[in-house]
Amino acid sequence: MAQVGFGGGLPADLIPYAKKQTLATNYLNFTSSDVFGDGTNKAGWAQQYLPDLYQQEVEKYGNRSVSSFLRMVGAEMPMTSDQVIWSEQGRLHLAYEGAAIDTAGEITIANSGTHAVRVGQTVIVKGAGYTNPVKAYVSVVASDNTTLTVVPYKGGATFGTISGNGTFNASATVDFFVYGSEFKKGQTGMVGAVKPEFETFTNKPIILKDKYEISGSDASQIGWVEVSGEAGQSGYLWYLKAEGDTRVRFEDYLEMSMIESEFAKASGGVDTILGVAGSDNTAGTEGLFAALEARGIVANDAFDDKADVISDFDLILKQLDKQGAIEENMLFLDRDANLILDDGLANISAGSAGGTAYGVFENSEDMALNLGFRGFRRGSYDFYKTDWKYLNNKSTRGLFSDIQGVLVPAGTSSVYDQILGKNIRRPFLHVRYRASEADDRRMKSWITGSVGGAATSDLDVMEVHYLSERCLVTQAANNFVLFKS
Repeated sequence: MAQVGFGGGLPADLIPYAKKQTLATNYLNFTSSDVFGDGTNKAGWAQQYLPDLYQQEVEKYGNRSVSSFLRMVGAEMPMTSDQVIWSEQGRLHLAYEGAAIDTAGEITIANSGTHAVRVGQTVIVKGAGYTNPVKAYVSVVASDNTTLTVVPYKGGATFGTISGNGTFNASATVDFFVYGSEFKKGQTGMVGAVKPEFETFTNKPIILKDKYEISGSDASQIGWVEVSGEAGQSGYLWYLKAEGDTRVRFEDYLEMSMIESEFAKASGGVDTILGVAGSDNTAGTEGLFAALEARGIVANDAFDDKADVISDFDLILKQLDKQGAIEENMLFLDRDANLILDDGLANISAGSAGGTAYGVFENSEDMALNLGFRGFRRGSYDFYKTDWKYLNNKSTRGLFSDIQGVLVPAGTSSVYDQILGKNIRRPFLHVRYRASEADDRRMKSWITGSVGGAATSDLDVMEVHYLSERCLVTQAANNFVLFKS
C-alpha cells in the first residue's frame, strides 16, 4: 500500500500508516519537547499517558524486622497482677570482700554491713601486703554481727606480723571466706545457725500502644503496585501494605522495649510526664541491658582485637566459673565482634594453642568452619553464636555500636514463685504479659471508625489500634554477660 503524506498540523516527516505497523516514518516521539520540529517547543502528548510502572516494590533493606531474639532464647507467659516477683537463691558458702582489719585481728564488714560468721569457724584471709592467705580461727563475734575477731593459726605478736607472711597496715582491706570449723573435746556445739539467703527481685509491666489510620477515600483507591512485607502480606492495595508495616514495627517495639527499657527515678521528668509522680520505679520497666548492668557480668572491649580475643574470652570463662558455670551458652553478637571471634578461633584451630574442640559439630572441623563458626567449645563450656540483627541495623543499636553483644545461658532455672508458692522452672529470660479470662493483653488489635468493616463512629477513617502490656524477667542475671565497646 502506498504511503500517503499528510500536511497541516502534523510534522512534515511524520507519515501515518494505514495499518498498525511499527515503522520509522510513523513513530510519534511523546517525550520530545519540540514534537513538530519547528522550534516552537510545543509539548508532546506524554502527559496524557501513564508512565511505565515497575509493579514489584524494591526491597532494598531486605527483611526490616529486628525481632526474634526473645523468641529464640525465652518464652512468653501470662500474669494477672501489676508486678512480677521472684526469688533467687544466694550462694551456699560465706565470703566477704572489702572488709577492714586491724593488727589485733578485728575485722569490720564493709559498708557497715553484717555477717553470718560464728565463733568456732575457720576462715582464710587475704589482703594487700600478704605473701600468702592466712588461715585463722574466729574467736569473737560482736553481738550486732558487724565485726569479728580472728586469730591466725601461725601465730604472731599481732595479726600484722605473722611469720613469713609479710606485713600490712592497720585498717587494711581484706577478703575472707569460711572453710570449716574446729572445737575442743567436750566443748559445746555451734552457737547460732545460718539461714538460707535469697534475693527477691521485682519488675512491672509497661503498656505499649500504636495506631494506623487511613481515610475512607484513600482506602477506596487502588494502588497497582505489587508488594510484600515482613508480616507475609502481599497484594495491590497500598494501605494494606502500610498497615502491615505498622504492625511489624509495633512487634519490633515489643521486643526492643524489653531489651532497652529501664526504671525511671523520682527526680527525673518521666514520672511527671506519665502522671505518676512519686518514688522510684513508678514508671518504666527493667529491660535486659538494665538488668545486666545492675546484676550481670559486664565485659568491656572483649572483641576489639583478634590477637587478644581468646585471652579476653578466657577471662570471661573465669568469671562464669565464679557464677553458675552453666555449660551451654548462646552468644548474640554484632558483625564486628562475630568476625573477630571467628578470626581468633581460626588462629588456634590448627592446634598450636591447644586446638579448638568441635564437639557440637560431631567434632568435624569442616562443619564448624563453614564460612564462620556456628558453635565451639572452650574449656568446659559450649558456645553457640549468631549475628544479632538488632545490633547491626542502622536504625536501631547499630546506630551507636556501643553494645557488642550478650551471652545468654541456655536452659532453665529453678526459682520460687510467690504466687504459686513453690519452686518452678523457667527460662532464664522470658516475657510476662497481662492476661485474664476476660482480656488477653499479649498483643491486642482492633479496628475503629467507619471504614474497613468497622462501624464504631461517624469518622470517615479506619483506625487499627495495637496494644500490649508486658515486662521482661531476667533470672540469674549473674550468669549473663553484656559485651560493651
